[in-house]
Amino acid sequence: MRVGQNPMKSVERMVPPAPVTVVVINYIPALSGYYAQSLEVLKRCLGSIVAHTDGDYELMVCVHGSHVAEREHVRAEQGAGRLRYLSLAARNLGTRAAWNVALAAAPGEVVVYADADVYFHPGWLPATLQALEDFPNAGMVSAKPLLTPPEKSPATLAWLESQERVAVERGKLFPWEDYWPHARSLGHEEGQARDFWEQHQAVRMSQEGRNYFVGAVHFQFAAPKAALQKALPIPPEQPMGHANFLLDIALDEAGYLRLCTAENYVDHMGNVLPGGLAAPDAGAHRGRRLPGPVVRLLEWLHNKSFEALYKR
Repeated sequence: MRVGQNPMKSVERMVPPAPVTVVVINYIPALSGYYAQSLEVLKRCLGSIVAHTDGDYELMVCVHGSHVAEREHVRAEQGAGRLRYLSLAARNLGTRAAWNVALAAAPGEVVVYADADVYFHPGWLPATLQALEDFPNAGMVSAKPLLTPPEKSPATLAWLESQERVAVERGKLFPWEDYWPHARSLGHEEGQARDFWEQHQAVRMSQEGRNYFVGAVHFQFAAPKAALQKALPIPPEQPMGHANFLLDIALDEAGYLRLCTAENYVDHMGNVLPGGLAAPDAGAHRGRRLPGPVVRLLEWLHNKSFEALYKR
């Protein structure tokens, strides 16, 4: 039985969602070991979005199977009005499954995704929206100049070959001094990073005086909602590894361009705050590099202890 009428029936118009939804997905199972500084990194990420986003946007945060401290923090952020949408799951879904949920649910016409260890600089959103305006067929735009193998973006390269009004240049367009800090933030060893840098050239395109690089990355990107609807869902079985690239591949196969800005608007922090710990590739103990067998033993112990604690 119903008594009376739902008051919402008298509401004639609802406020529409903002045109841009910024989505951050995170998982912090503990506040120790690899994750010791993860909550502080998340706070730095969300704080940079709130402080440095110019334009009409709404923030969505999804935390899955996370430590109670993270859940309490994001609830407080929502209560303070700094984030509009909050998704809490009882267990870790893995990034791909979380993408399927969050990117599909984001109501904006443009969906911006970021891992929770991304720091946003002022001007990032206008630059991103400008790229989508310059190239309406873009499906993934990262707000950071990156050296990505052009052959990973075949649809973009094929489109460029058909364009006469878009200037294209190829070559060593990324100085090592610009490439190495980002590679280091991903945990790459310097030798590994330098080999990649020496073996790959970048492709830069220019339209109406604005430059963009071919390629985008899935740790931070913007995409039209219509493009995502053609690429989702992503097979969710594998949480990391090669599955990270399935969205990139799906957008490329749908014929969308994958680009990144020529100026740097975001940084990848990793699992520690800047200056918080030695760089992952330092490999040093009291000024000396650990022997290879010791490193491999420690990595094996780390993997086994992680699996024992968190793998289900």
